[in-house]
Amino acid sequence: MLLNKAIMKLKTAILSLLVVTSVISCRKKPPTPKVIYEDLTVETSQTVKDTSSIKIADLPILIEGTDVLIHPIGDLRFLDTYSRSYGSSKTNEVSYSLSNFNRFELTGYFQNIKFQHKDSTSLKPLLNKEAQINSATFLYEFANKTVKKILVYTMVDADTNRDKKIDQNDIKSLYLSSIDGTGLIKLSKEYQELIDWSYISNPHRIYFRCLEDINKNGAFDQEDKVHYYYLNLLNSNASPEEYFPID
Repeated sequence: MLLNKAIMKLKTAILSLLVVTSVISCRKKPPTPKVIYEDLTVETSQTVKDTSSIKIADLPILIEGTDVLIHPIGDLRFLDTYSRSYGSSKTNEVSYSLSNFNRFELTGYFQNIKFQHKDSTSLKPLLNKEAQINSATFLYEFANKTVKKILVYTMVDADTNRDKKIDQNDIKSLYLSSIDGTGLIKLSKEYQELIDWSYISNPHRIYFRCLEDINKNGAFDQEDKVHYYYLNLLNSNASPEEYFPID
């Protein structure tokens, strides 16, 4: 009898613990901050460089309709995989690929791009600071209709959450440059998260949306404000203008 009572008490305790654990896990987790508002007048913290990282470059890419070779630059990646032959044994697999190329768009996770004219041996970097580039898109249709050849980039350019790393947990921004990487300008505003962008061939504009952290909780959610912008590509001195489609 005593043994049975002890077993029943143990089962009850375990059940209670499972219920409590379930309730805790079901509670809404606070959003992960993309911005830490310590002092916006001070630059974000210095990132910690991984001294064990090995820099590599993808083979160069010649985008159709241009004379420029593009070299994505980044770190050699080690992927954690599990061997099929030995059950759950963990192995490291090396990835030498930094990017994917699809005719007019380069995507991936790389830290810089070096540009080289096809008749030259010299290479010039796009950036002189640490960043994570997610895409570089050549506006082919715009180049066909004008004399301008432009690349549009999405990238993370600062450690906005102050965790000593520049990665997907920081704010994504929108940039633009000439096809050879010169004249790089930032289109999105500081501390606004890029949602998406598109090019409209007539009237030759880039449209994009950004999210502003209105409640300053460090995360971007449904309580924040969406901003809409466009840039006139025919005017070399133009700046992005905000417009209000839902007012």
